[in-house]
Amino acid sequence: MEQELPVPDWARVFDVAPAPFLLLTPDLVIVHANRARLEATATTLEDTVGRHLFDAFPMPPDDPAADGLRNLRATLEEARDTRRPVLMPIQKYDIPLPDGTWAERYWSPVHVPVLDDDGRVVLLLHRSDDITDYVRRQDEARSAADREHRRVADVEADLFSRTRELAAANAELRLLGERQRRTARSLAALAATVSALAGAETREELLARLTEHGRAVSGADALLLAAPGPRAGQLLLTGPGLAPGRSLAAGGDHPAAVAARGRAVIVPDTTGGTPLAPGLRAWAVLPIEAGGRALGSLGIGWHGPRRIDDHDTRLLEALAAQTAQALDRVTRLEDERRLASATRSLAETLQRSLLTDPPHRPGLDLAVRYRPAAVEAQVGGDWYDAFASGEGTTLVIGDVTGHDRMAAAVMGQVRNVLRGITAAVGGPPSRVLATLDRALDGFGTATLATAVLACVEPAPAGAQTLTWSSAGHLPPLLVPAAGPPRLLDRRPDLLLGVRPDTARSDAVETLPPGTTLVLYTDGLVERRDDHLDAGLARLLAAAADLAGRPAGEVCDTVLARLAPDRADDVALLGLRVLPAC
Repeated sequence: MEQELPVPDWARVFDVAPAPFLLLTPDLVIVHANRARLEATATTLEDTVGRHLFDAFPMPPDDPAADGLRNLRATLEEARDTRRPVLMPIQKYDIPLPDGTWAERYWSPVHVPVLDDDGRVVLLLHRSDDITDYVRRQDEARSAADREHRRVADVEADLFSRTRELAAANAELRLLGERQRRTARSLAALAATVSALAGAETREELLARLTEHGRAVSGADALLLAAPGPRAGQLLLTGPGLAPGRSLAAGGDHPAAVAARGRAVIVPDTTGGTPLAPGLRAWAVLPIEAGGRALGSLGIGWHGPRRIDDHDTRLLEALAAQTAQALDRVTRLEDERRLASATRSLAETLQRSLLTDPPHRPGLDLAVRYRPAAVEAQVGGDWYDAFASGEGTTLVIGDVTGHDRMAAAVMGQVRNVLRGITAAVGGPPSRVLATLDRALDGFGTATLATAVLACVEPAPAGAQTLTWSSAGHLPPLLVPAAGPPRLLDRRPDLLLGVRPDTARSDAVETLPPGTTLVLYTDGLVERRDDHLDAGLARLLAAAADLAGRPAGEVCDTVLARLAPDRADDVALLGLRVLPAC
């Protein structure tokens, strides 16, 4: 009697093969790697499977001459498109190590397409033998020409022998059944779905990506997502063919509700009962959970009967687990955006209520601008103020540290206290700021603020006298009627809130008719990736052609030129001395 031979376990054979093998999708996404491959590249399955080949194995960023990636991509695509094995020449392709360094490696790559029964390429088998030692020995022993020639001949003969072995392995892999091919296709589709879900920012986008990519995982005709609605005890069911906002009772008998309570519902074939969705005859609905919290359920449906075996169940469970992680992340993002929007709206409303229009003053053209940052989670303590003080006009610009509701609230306090001190104490700006500094010390909060306080008073010949004091603030911009703009650059005194008893000083400047003065906050000139001096230089350049323009036009122009991306709050206060009639 003939001895019955064992049925080979090709997955195990693949894994223990001494040659390094890598299994790829036609799109070059890694499906599996055997032990020899993982050891040769110092990687793990967890770090590589599901990633694009060149994301998992990039080229060294500091080696502009490296062409391994381009050569490897071209030959892999050649094997895929021609459906024939491709043997590459010896290729230099360095690999990243876990400690962040790069190891020099030389390889002998071979690509063999794996075809299905219809002759279509379903996988690419990539073998790449590490011949770094051979190349190094070749370089070191170049002087021994005869011995080296024999070694090269032996290596080349071995490489071609390995090519024949790989061709034989390809023939064996084609003998694998439809089960293995279906598994490979499903895993590749799952990897593509995971990658797509990772980029979703909203529930709508998540469902769209899940529908687009997830159906290929199990050949589904429809995917549906049930998630908690705005009211307690409600689930919202979304999916193709369903009315928008369809709600379910969370405690009801609908399969999506049952699964959302933690029990999977698998129906291979039915013609009665409660269907998952119209037109579906078979379905599987699985719970989606993250961190022990129920997030809803994921439904996968087919128009006809479907045999759902253990392989299908495990695959769908993996899809549900990935959907749960993506839904949890998207839900947190949406909650954060809603909270940030509400916080921003409240603080900005408070801030805008305090930033009033400037007064009309004889001989002066006054303009104010406030533009909040585009980032919803941030609101600053920027403020400006302008009011009459006797025959003169008091101008203030400042910035309370912080980007939250507290900064906006403290800004309101500082602004109002400063107005009161100006009216009660009088005198030069330095005295007013010194009094404000002592008042801040009694606020009971660790408040720091910068400010410029200026007093503009009429002078002979239609000019105005500017007296100002700076508490750690940026220098005012002066645009004369003729000549280049300049900064009123003097060493500023300490910030408000640092040392209440600090001495403060004043500076005086004459503003002839036609002169424009601009006070501003740091959002206009500061950049995270640049020095402040560079920002001030940009401000001077932006104002170079603004002489003689109305104050409002000057403010709008420098805003457009210097802060188009709204990265931070910006407050501006412009004053132009009108020419004599």
